[in-house]
Amino acid sequence: MSDPHGADGAPPNHIHIEKKKVGWLPWLIGLVALLALLFLLSRCGHDNTVAPPTARVADQPATPPVAVEEIALPNGKTVALQRETLNYELQKYLASDAPTPRTFTFDKLNFDSASSAIRPVDEPTLVALARILDAYPKAKVRVEGYADARGSQVDNLKLGADRAAAVASALVAKGVDSGRIATAAGGETRPVDTNATEQGRSENRRADLIVTAK
Repeated sequence: MSDPHGADGAPPNHIHIEKKKVGWLPWLIGLVALLALLFLLSRCGHDNTVAPPTARVADQPATPPVAVEEIALPNGKTVALQRETLNYELQKYLASDAPTPRTFTFDKLNFDSASSAIRPVDEPTLVALARILDAYPKAKVRVEGYADARGSQVDNLKLGADRAAAVASALVAKGVDSGRIATAAGGETRPVDTNATEQGRSENRRADLIVTAK
């Protein structure tokens, strides 16, 4: 009987060929799996770039607009005012029988450090104030200027006086009779906030309005 194996125990040629064919199968399966994985990853990346997260932005609440009330003045004119501002409270006070004097602190009239210049952002406040005073011609006011606690008392008194004068001049330029406006300097006295922070010092660089007659 002939030996089923060849020299050195090698199997016949047809059996060796079958094993070589079977050896390619794992490589083919691995290649297909790799291509499938690359396809899935490309789809995921595509989805992330195409679909921006607009839903999250849309869900954020919008900032509510500031309520503005149109106030009818006794001279037939109107003025648009926000609630809880100096001008809003002032026009209510001038229309009432409440006695004088009464002090109002400007909520939107502050000064840069070491400056008495009226900032452009505060111009609308003075425009509305002049419109209100024009509607109440008997009203007289005193403007007091203040400073933060930095600097000497002498310098701060001068700075306060300059700031009061700047407010008075702005009102006169808008049509208010200069004889109805007095000025005074408070310097660093009567702070409305702490002088230990920049925000507090900014609040103290201000002007007050005192109604002395109406």
